[in-house]
Amino acid sequence: MASYSDILDRLRRSFSEGKTRPAQYRVAQLEALGRFLDENKTELVQCLKKDLNKSPFEGEITELSMVKSEINLAINSLSSWMKDEPVSTNMAMYLDTAFIRKEPFGVVLIISPWNYPVQLTLIPLVGAIAAGNCVIMKPSEISQNTEKVLSEGLARYLDQDCFAVVCGGVEESTRLLAEKFDYILFTGNPTVGKIVMTAAAKHLTPLTLELGGKNPCYVYDDSDIKNAARRIAWSRFLNAGQTCLAPDYVLCSDKIKEKLVAALRTTIQDFYGEDPKQSPDLGRIVSDRHFQRVASLLKGGKIVVGGQTDESERYIAPTILIDVAESDPVMQEEIFGPILPIVTVSGLDEAIQFINKREKPLAAYAFSTNSQIINQFLDRTSSGSFCANDGIMQTTIMSLPFGGVGE
Repeated sequence: MASYSDILDRLRRSFSEGKTRPAQYRVAQLEALGRFLDENKTELVQCLKKDLNKSPFEGEITELSMVKSEINLAINSLSSWMKDEPVSTNMAMYLDTAFIRKEPFGVVLIISPWNYPVQLTLIPLVGAIAAGNCVIMKPSEISQNTEKVLSEGLARYLDQDCFAVVCGGVEESTRLLAEKFDYILFTGNPTVGKIVMTAAAKHLTPLTLELGGKNPCYVYDDSDIKNAARRIAWSRFLNAGQTCLAPDYVLCSDKIKEKLVAALRTTIQDFYGEDPKQSPDLGRIVSDRHFQRVASLLKGGKIVVGGQTDESERYIAPTILIDVAESDPVMQEEIFGPILPIVTVSGLDEAIQFINKREKPLAAYAFSTNSQIINQFLDRTSSGSFCANDGIMQTTIMSLPFGGVGE
């Protein structure tokens, strides 16, 4: 069985020759990546439609435009990012100069997922190029149409001596991880993250894992219920719920539960019409296996909105569940589908206890008109990111760091 040594040797040779280090080279490759997006926009949008039934609008705002913004940021900031950073000295070194120099790692491996197959492949690539690295990309084989256009298209725009795309599934990923890289960037679930981290440990390779989790969303009694419902529904059902940062469950009191359910029902109809299956704006589950997994989660709790499925189209309607038990499967794993369970709590203290006895989430959300409630929630919970009175919008602020803790 062939290994990937030849590709790695080619990239490592280019890196050792210093090809990727000059600022003008990095800018040229970033500009080439921008041309790839511009000149293949139609094909990329069509591939996202085939893989996930993403509408052109959704494909543009959640995939292509995010990468373009990242490219522009990198090009505009590159000179300042590359500068040595002076640091102060002590009395013994008073006449000397000390500084921090930022160096590229070398050959970087990017393993990306299927749910946002363009941006979660290319945004890490932008950072790796800007930092002066060579890169091997491994897009997800599940979003196969997008994988094909990335593999064939990027080779026409980027320097093949420094950048490569490898296609395939678990077998190919396993063989890649057996090789020694200088840095690994992985986006996916905690189970595979542990496999990647184990493989990296064998070579003492540093890595970044962007995983998932059950993101809580607390709605306080004083919230603007209509506004909260619209923002929760948008962020939950975007990409058919297949978003790592989406609210995964709602916590609220019995006092407002019925109002919230009614507002969510109205919102879903406003967004997707009387029959969401016919809506051009609602995505589909990416594969038969994932459809079966998400559909099985409908068995817990009581369906009060949606619940319809069509296996032939991998369609699951935007669904609201109530009377959900903590032991139900829908509360045991990240849903990654268009299902939103609502769990009742007595108030803020119980909501915080409910959240803190679980793994730390990638994101947390709270809705309230009272800043003291928001600040208490923020101070007493821990998550990779936090957003008050909105959903997912924290990711649009590029000056904020992105990440989490543990799983």
